[in-house]
Amino acid sequence: MGTIDGIFIGVDLGGTNIEAAAVQDGQILASKKIKTRAAKGAEVVINRIEKASRAVMDKLDAQPGEIQALCIGAPGAVELETGVVNSAPNLGWKDVPLAAQLQKRLGIPVFVDNDVNVGTAGEFTYGAGQGEEHMVGIFVGTGIGGGVIINGQIHYGGRGAAGEIGHMVVVPNGRVCGCGKRGCVEAYASKAAMIKIIQEELEQGRKSALAGLVNKKGILRLSSSQIGDALAAGDELMIEVLQDAQFYLALLTANLVNLLDPDLIVFGGGVVEQLGDSFLEPIRDKAVPYYLQQADAQRIRILPGTLGDHAGTIGAAVIAQRRLVL
Repeated sequence: MGTIDGIFIGVDLGGTNIEAAAVQDGQILASKKIKTRAAKGAEVVINRIEKASRAVMDKLDAQPGEIQALCIGAPGAVELETGVVNSAPNLGWKDVPLAAQLQKRLGIPVFVDNDVNVGTAGEFTYGAGQGEEHMVGIFVGTGIGGGVIINGQIHYGGRGAAGEIGHMVVVPNGRVCGCGKRGCVEAYASKAAMIKIIQEELEQGRKSALAGLVNKKGILRLSSSQIGDALAAGDELMIEVLQDAQFYLALLTANLVNLLDPDLIVFGGGVVEQLGDSFLEPIRDKAVPYYLQQADAQRIRILPGTLGDHAGTIGAAVIAQRRLVL
């Protein structure tokens, strides 16, 4: 694939924060993080993406033409050709023409892609997936997102909806997922699911130090670092819930291996960043027995991402570079 040399801006658009970064050859030259303020509506958020992007340009003292293009990783369903965000529940968006709005303001080509596709592209190009051809990215955070790379290219599918691996069913007629359906792996193994299961156990009288994290409104608040602390302290409820999540992620991993036979599967997201390889070791052990093809099973590597919080911005810059030459 051809590429264009130069500086590209990658924007990681989240429900809480927006981060923009100027990237060249996988290296971040300058970055700016600000609050999203999603509750104030799409126009305010677009203004803030512009503000963060201009702040990065100012830090670089970039001259006209030095910034080749910009790409935004958005948390939702995106129309790739037009850059319209069809649906982004965490932002409260529906049919927002994000690319057109920003391109008009910034005067450079602007592209939009799904945030997990973007993170997967970052890890594939400059992170754990360097040098491979076939990779799956699994990001474990509030939800579970995925991206699929086949023959070095993101696989979008016929409708642009491929990669929704968090909604693969692992328990028929199981727990209700945030998508409204039952039994999705996201309903068992995402951080939000683990918190919900722990809260249910506490309400049923289960003893755990995690009860001390329930606020005055009766809601359990649990960060990725607090999950790590509870595990280090040997909290039995936390250990049990995490082991269940790891089992369901192992089933997901095995299903993906049987379907796609990738070179590697890269796990990212807040929980993985906090717990590292100790989170993945049980997933490896439990996944392999479910592989149909046992020969050379060890060739399929299951690794933590190496870019951490930067996977989104670096990956968005990768997408901007690739889309510019299409």
